[in-house]
Amino acid sequence: MQSLGNDSERAIQKDQQYLWHNITPYNEKNPPMIAVEASGSWVTDIDGNKFLDGMSGLWCVNVGYGRKELAEAAYNQLLSLPYFPLTQSHMPAIALAEKLNEWLEGDYVIFFSNSGSEANEAAFKIARQYQQQIGQHYRHKFIARYRGYHGSSLGALSATGQAQRKYKYEPLSGGFLHVAPPDSYRRPAGMTVEEFNLQSAQAIEDTIVWEGVETVAAVIIEPVITGGGVIVPHQVYLDRVQEICRKHGVLLIIDEVICGFGRSGRKFGHQNFGVKPDIITMAKGLTSAYLPLSATAVRKDIYEAFKDNSDDYGHFRHVNTFGGNPAACALALRNLEILEQENLVERADILGKKLTAGFAELLNHKLVGDIRSFGLVIGIELVADKVTKQPADLAVVKGIIAECKAKGLIIGKNGDTVAGFNNVLTLAPPLSSTDADIQFILDTVTAVLNGSWAE
Repeated sequence: MQSLGNDSERAIQKDQQYLWHNITPYNEKNPPMIAVEASGSWVTDIDGNKFLDGMSGLWCVNVGYGRKELAEAAYNQLLSLPYFPLTQSHMPAIALAEKLNEWLEGDYVIFFSNSGSEANEAAFKIARQYQQQIGQHYRHKFIARYRGYHGSSLGALSATGQAQRKYKYEPLSGGFLHVAPPDSYRRPAGMTVEEFNLQSAQAIEDTIVWEGVETVAAVIIEPVITGGGVIVPHQVYLDRVQEICRKHGVLLIIDEVICGFGRSGRKFGHQNFGVKPDIITMAKGLTSAYLPLSATAVRKDIYEAFKDNSDDYGHFRHVNTFGGNPAACALALRNLEILEQENLVERADILGKKLTAGFAELLNHKLVGDIRSFGLVIGIELVADKVTKQPADLAVVKGIIAECKAKGLIIGKNGDTVAGFNNVLTLAPPLSSTDADIQFILDTVTAVLNGSWAE
């Protein structure tokens, strides 16, 4: 392969000729940023421009870029055992599974895959098979939430409650139902946040009953809806959802793909609410995205139902060629050590509170309807009218993001989710971000909003 060096014009030409980009419309006049190196929270493009990555890539580079110790962990493992399938076993997978149990503060058995989508696909198959193996032969349905995201493969996309992600790919997998999310900002007038969240949880029980209790296998939710608009529930919501699931024999699957590994200010997002999920899916921050790896953690007593050798179909007949790759597992272990040694879980809570306090004055801005946070995840909801809460036009959202990038800050939005509601600016910088990084984020976003957008 011929090296392109730092010839940006030629690199863009080759990019447009050969690369198909993720979830991005083709735009010949606005070519993608081509990154060449990164360190800490900062990324450098092919032209030498530096940007603070306010989204940790795709909500995933939790310990920051340029960690030599992570590269070394993978390199050393590649030298000794680069690959071995988990139809058998290897030491990095065993050690990581044990470490994840420590972090989860529970008794779980771990199934490894490569991505969040795959972790959720495994969870769906496990839930359905488990219900059958305990005699609940008609339990096959899953209840998820509108605006929630659970992946892009067909099963995971079926669970996803974002119509714009599904358009032109349907029909998807059957058996997936959706209820409204606990969007407290848009609750009915005169209703308290707590009352609204209890009502939102009740929608899950109503659906279970209306569909037939004996047909529902599991509920899947993120602790906080992240990519769908940073929708943070009240404490009573998850408490009530867990009660409902236990009451009706429905498994509770918590999707920790974004909220996990310190992002929420706790090791896992659900730990902020004191619930104990039956199945937990995770990816992204597990390796801080240095290598692909995901996991589906299954409560030990659920796993026990798969151990009956008298049934030819009793075992979990699911395989993943690269899931639990030795190098990825070794790197993940080192990543968790860094999170612990540098107190990055606690730091996520500190930095999140600093950003939230720093942005508080923006609530007076004509475009800002609400600001929501969950650890080091911030959502700024933009509106065209603060009384009616009409969402801001997408062109406004894109314009603000573009101005931030022009000033050296990459931020995100809840794009391609629900028509008319792609109006939330998102921030999720690395947990290792410095105080100066956080101040740069505050200064930049504030300057942009108080500039031409204040008129």
